[in-house]
Amino acid sequence: MASAAPRRQPHWEQPPPTKDGSPLKVYNSLTRTHVAALVDCSVLVRVRSNVGSLNPPLELAIGISHKEILKSSSVYADAHLGHGRNYVTTDILRRIMKDYFNFKVSFVMNITDVDDKIILRARQQHLLERFQADHPSLNEDVLGVVSTAYQAYLVKNLPLLSQNLQPLDYRNASEKAYGPVQSGHSLAGDGTPPGDKEAKIKMHLRAAESASEALSQAQKDASSISVSDFYSRTEDVLLPYFDKIHGASIDSTNYDIFNKLSRKFEDRFMEDMRALNVRDPNIITRVTEYIPQIIAYIQRIIKNGFAYQVNDSADGSSSSIYFDISAFEKGGMPYARLEPWNRNNQELQADGEGALTATRDTKKRSDADFALWKSSKPGEPSWPSEWGNGRPGWHIECSAMASDVLGKTLDIHSGGIDLCFPHHDNELAQSEAYWASSEPRGQWVNYFMHMGHLSIAGSKMSKSLKNFITIRDALSKGEWTPRGLRIVFLLGGWKDGVEITEDLIKASTAWESKVNVFFLNAKDLARREDAIANGNADTSSPLLEALQQAKDQLHTALCDSFDTPTAMAVISTLITTANKSSSTNKDILEIGRWLTTIVHIFGLDSEPVASDGVGWSGIDIPEEARSPIYTVSQLRDDVRRQAIGGQVSSSAIHSLVSSASSSSDPSALPSSSPPSSAPYEKVLSQFRTDVQALADHDAPSKDYLVLCDQLRDTHLWNLSIYLEDREQQPALVRPIDAELRAAREERDARAAAKRAAKEARERAEREQLEQGRLAPAEMFRTEEFAEWDKEGFPTREKSGEALSKSKEKKLRKMWEKQGKLHEAWLKAQGA
Repeated sequence: MASAAPRRQPHWEQPPPTKDGSPLKVYNSLTRTHVAALVDCSVLVRVRSNVGSLNPPLELAIGISHKEILKSSSVYADAHLGHGRNYVTTDILRRIMKDYFNFKVSFVMNITDVDDKIILRARQQHLLERFQADHPSLNEDVLGVVSTAYQAYLVKNLPLLSQNLQPLDYRNASEKAYGPVQSGHSLAGDGTPPGDKEAKIKMHLRAAESASEALSQAQKDASSISVSDFYSRTEDVLLPYFDKIHGASIDSTNYDIFNKLSRKFEDRFMEDMRALNVRDPNIITRVTEYIPQIIAYIQRIIKNGFAYQVNDSADGSSSSIYFDISAFEKGGMPYARLEPWNRNNQELQADGEGALTATRDTKKRSDADFALWKSSKPGEPSWPSEWGNGRPGWHIECSAMASDVLGKTLDIHSGGIDLCFPHHDNELAQSEAYWASSEPRGQWVNYFMHMGHLSIAGSKMSKSLKNFITIRDALSKGEWTPRGLRIVFLLGGWKDGVEITEDLIKASTAWESKVNVFFLNAKDLARREDAIANGNADTSSPLLEALQQAKDQLHTALCDSFDTPTAMAVISTLITTANKSSSTNKDILEIGRWLTTIVHIFGLDSEPVASDGVGWSGIDIPEEARSPIYTVSQLRDDVRRQAIGGQVSSSAIHSLVSSASSSSDPSALPSSSPPSSAPYEKVLSQFRTDVQALADHDAPSKDYLVLCDQLRDTHLWNLSIYLEDREQQPALVRPIDAELRAAREERDARAAAKRAAKEARERAEREQLEQGRLAPAEMFRTEEFAEWDKEGFPTREKSGEALSKSKEKKLRKMWEKQGKLHEAWLKAQGA
């Protein structure tokens, strides 16, 4: 029997060309090819991200007429770097469209504040908090409940462990049962690489280990562990246990239980986004504030014949509404436009329906049909409708809000690659079903863009698997900076998966350092621009020709589906060309100002463009430091130049010091100087005093050079400022960054290692020299021998027997060696 032909994506309709056309092309998930993006300059984007979920949704839609952006986020836990990948990348695209292509963009964010994961987490946290309030101290009752929860957790999640496993025996038993997984292999042990299954097992192993250790400690001595620490370490086993026992008792109309969690993490989510320099939305909407529109949306789908009602509540008081895929396809509309090959993937379908739906007796007409409205269930929030109390399905909120805010057709819609099926395919289907009664019919989305995942060591970052780093932890611990993270995403491209590797981190650091150094030099030129007397820029210079070529190449890259990796390479190449060029300073400044514009468009700086139009934040010393530090740097340059030349004139030095105009008395600062400038004024004053003292004593050149090095390496370094000496140029004044600190630490470490090696060598030499203190004539004058010759060499053993030839040969070598050591020792003593 021949196998069924593979399902193919249905026909995609190319939108009609706009009046002026468009150079922009995008990779379209609806065709899996690059296609011309025939859109006007009216852009509307919608993004949705399920913060903290296993498959964080992220969607972007560009509408042709409403000129707005809509973004959505589910909030029940802190966002991790995987979410940062989606949101920062979306922000990059938003900035390019608005600031580079000059599209009119308004950003609307939808907060998904009710779904299965939010309900579960909010309910679990509420029950845990209630238990902790009722049991503020550790006693036998608490330990009994936690022990029961611990056993239930093992049975459900770690079935290879024996039942009733005692906490004290957990470590040995888990290593025996799950040793291959813990050592980085697959559970099957057949050589296949580990995947999400093994990652989930590791998560459960860590949770069980934490609980077993806390239980063991508390059972042995309850006073040895604090109550808060005990609950913290056993939380992962308590949460599902409490929910299973008491979850259904939660009042479904007490929205505060669920809103408390979502509002908390909504605020924290916005803080994280601002920390990553993601622009705020213009408008925020929430699903719980959009229920009437969602109900109306479902009603129209039912009216159009593409949904049906099923009475599936336990008491028969409410019904669920399901999308009828069969009726939809019979109506001439294709289902699963994005991934038709996954149309019958039951695992993906179940995941799309949510964890709380899995326990329902759905009575659906087809397993593939998905919920538009879920009937009321004990312990879940619900709202009244004509079908009884219930709540929206996961997919419907996206379509209802997008259609209400954005209209019948969206130009561009994007999201995480794992959302293709079923979420985005369901969203397309229900939206087209909603608009089916509106003529002419058409595809709801013209272009679908899906973004790649962020992974570490080959595994996608996931809240459910707990193999993640939260954004706030990564930033607060200094593991990442907002700029460094954004550079990684720019280098990786929006549709490709980004795996954090040492090579990628090195490439990101090298790119940032290269741009940083260029901006430092360009900004120094801008500061001294009025003093540069080398004419205006020559529009025909090779460097300006290279700049124009770079502009053309970058434009081509951004028009080619926002190809930021190529754009980043263009910037790097241009800087290399500029660094090798002998063109005028004016040319360098023109390149610097263009690069500044581009890096700001990419969102690589949260600060406004500086007044001189060059650079990004982090390359300027503090404003209150500039006057005294630039003054002392110039004085040092002048003094150092004379000292290097070997012709130091005391009168000339006194003249230089006098011309270094600034307050020499930190206690008498001019009223215009802020108090914060005092440390910098003090450094200037002290350097002027020290230089004058050397001039008064006609000091040699080397003393001036030592003083200049001391200013650079100690006094200014302690103020987080560095002077980078350059040949035939003034020293470059720059703030000390992580790279400079690392370089100095490495240099200091090498110097310390060199000193230690020298000390060890000298110590060994001294020890060897000390061995020569004993004269050869005395070294064998021991009871071991009976007779010696006149030079002190032994001739007979203690027994009176003559030395054997072999022993005599051995002793002679030792005697001669000691003779040489003794001669060296005598020489060292001056003898």
